[in-house]
Amino acid sequence: MYNNFAEVKQAIASGSSVLDIVNTYLSEIERRKELNAFLEVFEDTVREQAKRVDEKIKSGTQGRLAGMVIGLKDNICFKGHKVSASSKILEGFESLYSATVVERLLMEDAVIIGRLNCDEFAMGSSNENSAFGPVKNVVNTSCVPGGSSGGSAVAVAAGLCTVALGSDTGGSIRQPASFTGTIGVKPTYGRVSRYGLIAYASSFDQIGPFTNSVEDAALVLEIIAGKDEYDTTASSRPVGEYTLSDTPSSRKIAVIREAANHEGVNEEVRAKFEQLIQQLTDAGHQVEEVSFPYMDQMVPTYYVLTTAEASSNLSRFDGVHYGHRSQVAEGVEQTYTKSRTEGFGPEVKRRIMAGTFVLSHGYYDAYYTKAQKVRRVLRDKTDEIFADFDFVLLPTTPDSAFELNAVSDPIQMYLQDIFTVHANHTGNPAISLPLGKKSDGMPFGIQLMANHFEEKSLLEFSDYLMKMN
Repeated sequence: MYNNFAEVKQAIASGSSVLDIVNTYLSEIERRKELNAFLEVFEDTVREQAKRVDEKIKSGTQGRLAGMVIGLKDNICFKGHKVSASSKILEGFESLYSATVVERLLMEDAVIIGRLNCDEFAMGSSNENSAFGPVKNVVNTSCVPGGSSGGSAVAVAAGLCTVALGSDTGGSIRQPASFTGTIGVKPTYGRVSRYGLIAYASSFDQIGPFTNSVEDAALVLEIIAGKDEYDTTASSRPVGEYTLSDTPSSRKIAVIREAANHEGVNEEVRAKFEQLIQQLTDAGHQVEEVSFPYMDQMVPTYYVLTTAEASSNLSRFDGVHYGHRSQVAEGVEQTYTKSRTEGFGPEVKRRIMAGTFVLSHGYYDAYYTKAQKVRRVLRDKTDEIFADFDFVLLPTTPDSAFELNAVSDPIQMYLQDIFTVHANHTGNPAISLPLGKKSDGMPFGIQLMANHFEEKSLLEFSDYLMKMN
């Protein structure tokens, strides 16, 4: 088993072929089928890709990711392969093109091993909303892996691929990274192209990597980041090198008082968080508490805005343009209604209905317009903090992974995102680092957030924190 890309490169240097490495991963995927991390394994095409990369290695023309085996969340398009967003409504649909991130990975000779289970249309915090069954946490299979990118997190944690890509709308990379003991990065909004990502909430969504080392996260992010003519929201700001170097001796770190002292934070998580603050202070860093008095407004604002965008984005899945078409419908109206009723799961329906409501006549200003104003307040206050500090430190999640079927109330499920939605509202880059473990053995993450487009310093300081612990 290969824990990271450094181990893969070492194996290649010692005489293993990329095909050998791929076969090792394929065997492990078969052995750990009960985790339900993969919806489909591209056995034939991944072996073909591996053989081509082996030829390039022999001729010395290989790319920077030669031998890296990557899994894709099932909402990222790969030409000639199925993509379903873990929904019945897209069952059998084959992508006509590849996402920009996939093209960039393939250009550097990564090999794509399969598509990974997730909450349907990336809507969920536990990966229990997939039409193809829940993913199980590899650390404890009676627990959830987090969501919505639970399959991606588990695939990396279980050693089923070297790196996996997920998408993060309100914490969908960082929360499952916290629950599975992996590293999860949400880049600055616009740093990575969304072309080829099936949209949930377009002004929040970002693609990012799951890895077992900060070095791998830096390398993959450097390759997938950058402007893209197919995505007008992708920033044209140069990417530069994310390669890790020495961290400056002293940094200013803000701790959000309302997060650190939140009543929902588990005592063991709180103790680790306080220990880390003490370690940073002892190492000469300046750590200060700051107030961010909008903690209770963030989740409600998030669900007003994201459900509104989801209502709009998911209107295309109607049984007419493409997707599941009801066999019992008669006439156009019934085709729309029955196809969507049969094709979408309960959580997706709930969010479409909520979004349609907040966009409706008479409620638009009361909900949607007001939520946009709150989002601006959140952004301004966050910018104010980053005018004085290099990073913001907070827990990724209030607790470690909960048991499957343990949370049935939608509001309680939504509150799992209480510490992660901040970075999506404001567009800041954030990372979850596997720095904690409870007495029952379940991991949890600590989250670090940086100013816009400060991925390099975020990754370098993250590497420093990992080595410190």
